[in-house]
Amino acid sequence: MSRFGSRRARVAASAALALLLVGGLAACTSDNPLAAQYKSGDNKGYVAGDFQTKEIAPADRGAPVVFAGTTDEGKRVSSGDYSGDVLVVNFWYAACGPCRAEAPRLDKALTELSGKRVSFLGVNTRDQAATSASFAKTYKVAYPSIIAVDDGQVKFDFSQATPLSATPTTIVLDKHGRVAARIIGELPDPSILTSIVSTVLTENS
Repeated sequence: MSRFGSRRARVAASAALALLLVGGLAACTSDNPLAAQYKSGDNKGYVAGDFQTKEIAPADRGAPVVFAGTTDEGKRVSSGDYSGDVLVVNFWYAACGPCRAEAPRLDKALTELSGKRVSFLGVNTRDQAATSASFAKTYKVAYPSIIAVDDGQVKFDFSQATPLSATPTTIVLDKHGRVAARIIGELPDPSILTSIVSTVLTENS
Protein backbone atom coordinates (compact mmCIF):
# COMPACT_ATOMS: atom_id res chain seq x y z
CA MET A 1 0.00 0.00 0.00
CA SER A 2 1.23 3.51 -0.83
CA ARG A 3 1.98 6.10 1.80
CA PHE A 4 -1.09 8.08 0.64
CA GLY A 5 -3.32 5.02 0.86
CA SER A 6 -2.08 4.18 4.35
CA ARG A 7 -2.75 7.73 5.54
CA ARG A 8 -6.25 7.68 4.07
CA ALA A 9 -6.98 4.40 5.88
CA ARG A 10 -5.84 5.85 9.23
CA VAL A 11 -8.05 8.93 8.74
CA ALA A 12 -11.05 6.74 7.94
CA ALA A 13 -10.44 4.57 10.99
CA SER A 14 -10.15 7.62 13.23
CA ALA A 15 -13.40 9.04 11.88
CA ALA A 16 -15.20 5.74 12.49
CA LEU A 17 -13.91 5.60 16.06
CA ALA A 18 -15.06 9.16 16.71
CA LEU A 19 -18.56 8.35 15.44
CA LEU A 20 -18.66 5.27 17.64
CA LEU A 21 -17.71 7.25 20.73
CA VAL A 22 -20.25 9.99 20.00
CA GLY A 23 -22.94 7.38 19.46
CA GLY A 24 -22.02 5.64 22.70
CA LEU A 25 -22.16 8.87 24.68
CA ALA A 26 -25.51 9.77 23.14
CA ALA A 27 -26.88 6.38 24.11
CA CYS A 28 -25.73 6.85 27.72
CA THR A 29 -27.41 10.23 27.92
CA SER A 30 -30.70 9.25 26.33
CA ASP A 31 -31.14 5.68 27.54
CA ASN A 32 -29.57 5.79 31.00
CA PRO A 33 -32.00 7.40 33.48
CA LEU A 34 -29.28 7.86 36.10
CA ALA A 35 -27.14 9.82 33.65
CA ALA A 36 -30.11 11.94 32.61
CA GLN A 37 -31.04 12.59 36.24
CA TYR A 38 -27.49 13.58 37.11
CA LYS A 39 -27.24 15.89 34.10
CA SER A 40 -30.51 17.65 34.94
CA GLY A 41 -29.49 18.16 38.55
CA ASP A 42 -32.87 16.98 39.85
CA ASN A 43 -33.16 16.32 43.57
CA LYS A 44 -29.58 17.45 44.21
CA GLY A 45 -27.94 14.07 43.59
CA TYR A 46 -30.82 11.92 44.80
CA VAL A 47 -31.12 8.69 42.82
CA ALA A 48 -34.56 7.19 43.14
CA GLY A 49 -35.00 3.50 43.81
CA ASP A 50 -37.95 1.31 42.96
CA PHE A 51 -40.82 1.57 45.44
CA GLN A 52 -41.13 -1.58 47.52
CA THR A 53 -42.63 -2.71 50.80
CA LYS A 54 -41.73 -5.53 53.11
CA GLU A 55 -43.88 -6.69 56.01
CA ILE A 56 -42.29 -8.88 58.68
CA ALA A 57 -44.25 -11.49 60.62
CA PRO A 58 -44.13 -11.04 64.43
CA ALA A 59 -42.17 -14.28 64.90
CA ASP A 60 -39.48 -13.07 62.50
CA ARG A 61 -38.87 -9.61 63.93
CA GLY A 62 -35.61 -8.80 65.59
CA ALA A 63 -34.85 -6.96 68.80
CA PRO A 64 -36.55 -3.64 69.58
CA VAL A 65 -34.95 -0.52 68.16
CA VAL A 66 -33.52 1.53 71.01
CA PHE A 67 -32.78 5.13 70.07
CA ALA A 68 -32.55 8.67 71.40
CA GLY A 69 -31.99 12.04 69.79
CA THR A 70 -32.83 15.73 69.66
CA THR A 71 -35.65 16.93 67.42
CA ASP A 72 -35.87 20.01 65.22
CA GLU A 73 -37.95 21.49 68.06
CA GLY A 74 -34.99 21.13 70.42
CA LYS A 75 -36.57 18.35 72.49
CA ARG A 76 -34.95 15.09 73.52
CA VAL A 77 -36.92 12.01 72.53
CA SER A 78 -36.22 8.33 72.87
CA SER A 79 -37.75 4.98 72.03
CA GLY A 80 -39.15 4.84 75.58
CA ASP A 81 -41.42 7.80 74.81
CA TYR A 82 -43.32 5.65 72.31
CA SER A 83 -43.64 2.49 74.39
CA GLY A 84 -46.89 0.70 73.62
CA ASP A 85 -47.52 2.68 70.44
CA VAL A 86 -47.05 1.66 66.85
CA LEU A 87 -44.40 4.10 65.62
CA VAL A 88 -43.98 5.25 62.03
CA VAL A 89 -40.46 6.54 61.38
CA ASN A 90 -39.74 8.40 58.13
CA PHE A 91 -36.15 9.05 56.99
CA TRP A 92 -35.86 12.16 54.84
CA TYR A 93 -34.05 15.43 54.06
CA ALA A 94 -35.30 18.74 52.69
CA ALA A 95 -33.65 18.70 49.24
CA CYS A 96 -35.00 15.23 48.43
CA GLY A 97 -37.74 15.61 45.81
CA PRO A 98 -39.56 12.36 46.69
CA CYS A 99 -39.50 13.42 50.36
CA ARG A 100 -41.30 16.64 49.47
CA ALA A 101 -43.80 14.75 47.31
CA GLU A 102 -44.70 12.22 50.01
CA ALA A 103 -44.93 14.70 52.91
CA PRO A 104 -48.67 15.44 52.45
CA ARG A 105 -49.38 11.71 52.08
CA LEU A 106 -47.68 10.98 55.37
CA ASP A 107 -49.66 13.79 56.98
CA LYS A 108 -52.89 12.36 55.57
CA ALA A 109 -52.01 8.93 56.96
CA LEU A 110 -51.38 10.52 60.35
CA THR A 111 -54.79 12.22 60.22
CA GLU A 112 -56.56 9.00 59.22
CA LEU A 113 -54.92 7.15 62.13
CA SER A 114 -55.81 9.84 64.64
CA GLY A 115 -57.23 8.51 67.89
CA LYS A 116 -55.33 5.24 67.67
CA ARG A 117 -52.14 4.32 69.48
CA VAL A 118 -49.94 5.44 66.60
CA SER A 119 -47.15 8.01 66.60
CA PHE A 120 -45.11 9.50 63.77
CA LEU A 121 -41.48 10.58 63.94
CA GLY A 122 -39.13 11.86 61.27
CA VAL A 123 -35.38 11.35 61.10
CA ASN A 124 -33.71 14.08 59.07
CA THR A 125 -30.44 12.65 57.80
CA ARG A 126 -28.78 15.73 56.26
CA ASP A 127 -30.17 19.04 57.49
CA GLN A 128 -29.71 21.21 60.53
CA ALA A 129 -32.66 21.93 62.82
CA ALA A 130 -33.60 25.28 61.24
CA THR A 131 -33.91 23.76 57.75
CA SER A 132 -35.90 20.82 59.07
CA ALA A 133 -38.27 23.09 61.00
CA SER A 134 -38.74 25.32 57.95
CA PHE A 135 -39.65 22.27 55.87
CA ALA A 136 -42.17 21.18 58.49
CA LYS A 137 -43.81 24.60 58.41
CA THR A 138 -43.89 24.79 54.60
CA TYR A 139 -45.25 21.28 54.09
CA LYS A 140 -47.41 21.29 57.24
CA VAL A 141 -45.68 18.30 58.81
CA ALA A 142 -47.37 17.81 62.18
CA TYR A 143 -44.75 15.59 63.84
CA PRO A 144 -41.14 16.27 64.93
CA SER A 145 -37.96 14.99 63.32
CA ILE A 146 -34.76 13.88 64.99
CA ILE A 147 -31.76 15.72 63.58
CA ALA A 148 -29.23 13.04 62.70
CA VAL A 149 -26.73 14.89 60.50
CA ASP A 150 -24.27 15.30 63.38
CA ASP A 151 -25.49 12.39 65.48
CA GLY A 152 -23.87 9.18 64.33
CA GLN A 153 -25.42 7.20 67.19
CA VAL A 154 -28.97 7.81 65.91
CA LYS A 155 -28.06 6.53 62.45
CA PHE A 156 -26.28 3.55 63.97
CA ASP A 157 -29.25 2.67 66.20
CA PHE A 158 -31.65 2.44 63.28
CA SER A 159 -29.23 0.91 60.78
CA GLN A 160 -28.61 -1.96 63.15
CA ALA A 161 -32.28 -2.88 62.89
CA THR A 162 -33.04 -2.28 59.22
CA PRO A 163 -31.17 -1.41 56.01
CA LEU A 164 -31.40 2.32 55.29
CA SER A 165 -29.86 2.48 51.84
CA ALA A 166 -32.45 4.77 50.22
CA THR A 167 -34.12 8.06 51.01
CA PRO A 168 -36.94 8.30 51.68
CA THR A 169 -37.45 5.16 53.71
CA THR A 170 -40.31 4.61 56.15
CA ILE A 171 -40.33 1.92 58.80
CA VAL A 172 -43.15 0.80 61.07
CA LEU A 173 -42.23 -0.30 64.58
CA ASP A 174 -44.69 -2.50 66.44
CA LYS A 175 -45.88 -1.94 70.03
CA HIS A 176 -42.66 -3.53 71.28
CA GLY A 177 -40.41 -1.34 69.14
CA ARG A 178 -39.54 -4.06 66.61
CA VAL A 179 -39.44 -3.43 62.86
CA ALA A 180 -42.76 -4.72 61.50
CA ALA A 181 -42.58 -3.23 58.02
CA ARG A 182 -40.31 -1.24 55.74
CA ILE A 183 -41.32 1.02 52.85
CA ILE A 184 -38.44 1.93 50.53
CA GLY A 185 -38.85 4.92 48.24
CA GLU A 186 -41.57 7.53 47.91
CA LEU A 187 -44.90 6.55 49.49
CA PRO A 188 -47.31 6.67 46.52
CA ASP A 189 -50.54 6.58 48.52
CA PRO A 190 -51.43 7.04 52.22
CA SER A 191 -53.61 3.91 52.17
CA ILE A 192 -50.52 1.70 51.83
CA LEU A 193 -49.17 2.97 55.13
CA THR A 194 -52.51 3.08 56.96
CA SER A 195 -53.23 -0.51 55.91
CA ILE A 196 -49.88 -1.73 57.25
CA VAL A 197 -50.25 0.19 60.50
CA SER A 198 -53.84 -1.02 61.00
CA THR A 199 -52.66 -4.61 60.68
CA VAL A 200 -49.86 -4.08 63.21
CA LEU A 201 -52.29 -2.44 65.63
CA THR A 202 -54.41 -5.59 65.74
CA GLU A 203 -51.49 -7.83 66.75
CA ASN A 204 -51.43 -9.31 70.21
CA SER A 205 -47.88 -10.65 70.19
